[in-house]
Amino acid sequence: MRKPKTFNNSERFIEGWYWVMPSQNLRIGEVKPITILGRNLVIYRGQDKKVVICDAYCPHMGAHLAEGKVEGNELRCFFHHWKFDAQGICIEVPCLYEPLPIKLKTWPTNEEYGMIWIWTGETPQHPLPFMPELEQDKFDIAFGFHFLKNCHPNIVMMNAIDAQHFNTIHKLPLEIIFDKEEYSQNAIIFTNTTDIRGDYTFKRLIRTISKKTINYNICYWYGSTFILSLGFDFFSLHLMFALRLIEGGKTEGQTIIMMKKRKGIFGKLFNQVVLGLVKLFGQNFVKGDNRIFRTIRFDFKTPIKADQSIMQLINHVERQKPLTWETWQLARSREVEPQENPNKWRDDLVND
Repeated sequence: MRKPKTFNNSERFIEGWYWVMPSQNLRIGEVKPITILGRNLVIYRGQDKKVVICDAYCPHMGAHLAEGKVEGNELRCFFHHWKFDAQGICIEVPCLYEPLPIKLKTWPTNEEYGMIWIWTGETPQHPLPFMPELEQDKFDIAFGFHFLKNCHPNIVMMNAIDAQHFNTIHKLPLEIIFDKEEYSQNAIIFTNTTDIRGDYTFKRLIRTISKKTINYNICYWYGSTFILSLGFDFFSLHLMFALRLIEGGKTEGQTIIMMKKRKGIFGKLFNQVVLGLVKLFGQNFVKGDNRIFRTIRFDFKTPIKADQSIMQLINHVERQKPLTWETWQLARSREVEPQENPNKWRDDLVND
């Protein structure tokens, strides 16, 4: 079986929204160097509180703009004091009466979930990652754990729909079969409703918060970020795993725990307690996965029926727009790619 071109490829990523840093880590008037998906950038927050992300080097002589300073909503280079506005347009060259018609490359940004995000193309084609059924809801959020994994983000995110590993690694006596929905070119949703009636000790424990079933849904965006939703009888939890590729084909990620806002003091207190408990539980739950991520060398040679959801996810990633690490240029034109066997990555591919 030939390997996918984009999935688990350390030289490619999908055009889309990627997390940069928590909003609280960038103060008004502060400028910082950052490296996202191999590209050197600069980020600053102007007096209007808006975030600007631009290429790291001044178009004059290549001085690093993180050495400069924020003036109002503009950024001034430390070397020769050229000044650029929030759109990257050069608006002042101290030794000239008029600035030169030069534009510094800037990138679309957004802030949501307590996080700063960057779009890796010219114009955002989709909104920030979200769970469609929760689009209109407001949330209380808490940052979970920040982590590094010794494997590609595609492998980390695949774990959430690997039905077999819930039995083998986490010892959960549950039968999980996912239904798939292609929400858009860049988003795919997997849903499962688990019947928890039975005599297993685990099921008896879960029945203390849910009588019959648990809804377990995952929505993937851009082959990296995904939102996992757990629905019980009287409340739901939503965990966002914001991932990005780092050097060496590895993963840097941040978890964000979300619950729908509740009214009143007791509602707020309930959410705070649950968010704190989930943060503690989550760190313990993924210990088994961490052992796998440290040593895995993903090589999917023998897919079986239980891997159907993983095959569907690989298909979904392969159909998205691939960009090249560091340059952020289109990885390869689809028009010139050779035609392949359309059944090569069949969703229902099995050998058992």
